[in-house]
Amino acid sequence: MRHRHPRRVRSRHQTRPGHWHVRARVERFVEPSILLLLRERPLHGYELIERLPELAGEGRIDVGNLYRLLRALEAEGLVSSEWSAELPGPAKRTYELTPEGRRLLDRWAEAQGDVQSFLDRYEQEERG
Repeated sequence: MRHRHPRRVRSRHQTRPGHWHVRARVERFVEPSILLLLRERPLHGYELIERLPELAGEGRIDVGNLYRLLRALEAEGLVSSEWSAELPGPAKRTYELTPEGRRLLDRWAEAQGDVQSFLDRYEQEERG
């Protein structure tokens, strides 16, 4: 008897180098929010924790999950990081968006149009 594992649904995958397919999913909105914040300027983790609620909702972001996500984004070449001792206090790892991360952010922005179409249709039905 063969065991079937449920297929893991991902909200994005790379179709070829430099090209992404994105499906907008609310629970994955933290990722594009991080990319957008890093497009504005390089940030360290604590700054991201403070600023993410502006985009991803009011809930507190789990520190461990944020750093796991940042490491995964870095492993995929979407963000880069370096230690900086120039900031007050102990040295901090500062994250920066890479050109590949910018391309992914562009695809996230395009995919948000799908969500807007859904919301527009939902509101139309509510009024009608």
